[in-house]
Amino acid sequence: MTETPKEDEPLEEASLLSHLLELRSRMLRAFAAVIVVFICLIPFAKRLFAIVSQPLTNALPEGNTMIATQVASPFLTPFKLAFFIALFIAMPAVLYQVWAFVAPGLYKKEKRFALPMLASSIMLFYLGILFAYYVVFPLMFAFFNQVSPQGVDVMTDITAYLDFVLALFFAFGIAFEVPIATVLLVWARITTPEKLGRARPYVFLGCFVVGMFLTPPDVISQTLLAVPVYVLFELGIIMSRTMVGRERASSADASAS
Repeated sequence: MTETPKEDEPLEEASLLSHLLELRSRMLRAFAAVIVVFICLIPFAKRLFAIVSQPLTNALPEGNTMIATQVASPFLTPFKLAFFIALFIAMPAVLYQVWAFVAPGLYKKEKRFALPMLASSIMLFYLGILFAYYVVFPLMFAFFNQVSPQGVDVMTDITAYLDFVLALFFAFGIAFEVPIATVLLVWARITTPEKLGRARPYVFLGCFVVGMFLTPPDVISQTLLAVPVYVLFELGIIMSRTMVGRERASSADASAS
């Protein structure tokens, strides 16, 4: 049984006002999901900050601690962290609301393609955050403390530390989306797996350039971002070739039937 061609497949139609009302409803539900998780995390805000700051505190010299240079930062900084963790945890619910709003305008073939991509992008984003926390942070903070000038006590401000690690969490989370971006480029017919394969030397160099801008100015963190991104680019090429092979096989089956 063959699929209905795209041009013959009916799509749901609605007025502009109904679209706006649906968008508002989806946005409110996504916001509510984040707020509910945030409220649940508030009692654990201080504990969460202790966990997130552990890579730095483990690398500090004995007797050194983190400090708070602003009056309200001991109170506000853990709450800020709790909100961002709530956003990370609730991200599947937020993206589901986005999907529920967009899905009625997609064809069946596009829906089958988009759902695995959505799930994979969430998992890769989380994987990037975990990689930054468990691999990058311990090595990077140990390096920073070792190169500290003699006579300088390393005592990082908690607000500055939180802003720093959140920026790196986002950087690594987005960088780990490279396979998804690669597959989307091939799916949109912008490029092909063969062309991507020939561009390997430029991509390898580009990974280090991106690492230079997204990470602190040290070789360790730049390399720890560039190498996984390039490996994920190779994974994206493999996924793209698999997708193209399946499309060709399905097209051949459709022609034969």
